[in-house]
Amino acid sequence: MTSVKGLLSKYIQNTERALAEIKISQEERQIGGAETSNVIEEAKRYLEDAKYYRDKKRFKTALASVAYCEGLLDALRLLALVEFTWPTENKAKHSGKG
Repeated sequence: MTSVKGLLSKYIQNTERALAEIKISQEERQIGGAETSNVIEEAKRYLEDAKYYRDKKRFKTALASVAYCEGLLDALRLLALVEFTWPTENKAKHSGKG
């Protein structure tokens, strides 16, 4: 069984490698509803994976899966392709903290 520290190291290393290799496309591209829907469906699959692993008591894997889901949703929101708020954002706005 992999430790949380081991998983963290693996994810950090993989992410650093991806960022070191990343290239921004110079091609002009419109992102439409179909592409956005595909990313939303992928996020839903990560959420389902998180629930599956939670039920199997593989909490570390479940946490990683739900974090991927949140990352995809945040990316869509940052690109202004979707609109939503996280529950904690609503709470902060209503309590005067935001």
